[in-house]
Amino acid sequence: MINEKEIRTLKGFTLQEIKEYFVSEGEPAFRAEQVFKWMYGDMVDDFDEMSNLPKALRTKLSETFYIDTLSYSTSEHSPSTRTKKYVFETSDGSKIESVVIPEKKRTTLCISTQVGCPLDCKFCATGLMGYKKNLTAGEIFDQFKLASKDYNESEITNIVYMGMGEPLLNFNETVKSLKIFAEELTTGISLKKITVSTAGIAPKIKELEETGLKVKLAFSLHSCFEEIRNKIMPINKKYSLKENIEALKSYAAKTNTRITFEYVMLEGINDRDEDIKALARLMSTIPSKLNIIPFNSLEHMNPSGLAGQLRSTPMERIQIFTDKLREKNITVMLRNTQGDDIAAACGQLAYPKIE
Repeated sequence: MINEKEIRTLKGFTLQEIKEYFVSEGEPAFRAEQVFKWMYGDMVDDFDEMSNLPKALRTKLSETFYIDTLSYSTSEHSPSTRTKKYVFETSDGSKIESVVIPEKKRTTLCISTQVGCPLDCKFCATGLMGYKKNLTAGEIFDQFKLASKDYNESEITNIVYMGMGEPLLNFNETVKSLKIFAEELTTGISLKKITVSTAGIAPKIKELEETGLKVKLAFSLHSCFEEIRNKIMPINKKYSLKENIEALKSYAAKTNTRITFEYVMLEGINDRDEDIKALARLMSTIPSKLNIIPFNSLEHMNPSGLAGQLRSTPMERIQIFTDKLREKNITVMLRNTQGDDIAAACGQLAYPKIE
């Protein structure tokens, strides 16, 4: 239930939470639906514009709550791919990045769930910038709102929770944002067009399964070998690949969805013949598909240690790797790099100006 003494923004609350507040204030529940639609369907951030509400209620709401959460800071546009990277600012001055990726049959928005990331994956710029805080459900949603209003080349058709941060380490706010997107009153996007990515937080995968949301799940795999994942993804030391695979199998079965495995190609680390065999074995045990992603440079972060030593597998070897997997009847997508000219490609999101 909304506690107005603690919460001053209405943006980020689910339909059920808003209904509880209105009922507690002696207002009919249908008023909550009206406010919800204004915020998430019509993307209005001013109570005075909610014309079907009584004036007294609009005044009361404006004296109690505010709605907007993010503000536009700056953006960059790739002339070659039409990819657009946004920098948005939270109310406390933190910066996050979101990216619109246009393709032939869809336009995807990649959104962030945290300011920075605590996981320190060696191939990811966000991990190199460190972690500051979780985003609220309202801040997660408003990336969609602001990008939708600005990106005028095409309509956003898909959302991927693959920007800055680990969504399942901001579990409650991530789930609340998904519940908001799931409502019919939230126009412009369907839960069927949303994918949540995780580096592997096995207990939270189980919790997400239990929400009944049936959102598509992408798993940052990058190696089938525990010792390699330990080096490039330190979170694997806490939640092993074996533990995560068991959680993913359960999730796929209970939600009747197919898991997407993400696989960044790292020269000499995960591009060997034994990696092909291990991938084929793993993917034969679970409904899944594989996204192969060329490693994108982290030079804009001046990385040191292992992160500074990583190189992308040459494209010729990536193609051979992909073909051999397809010969084993594995569904593989070789992702084209988009936005690397503006540091907006997969693994490149970071805002270094963070204290």
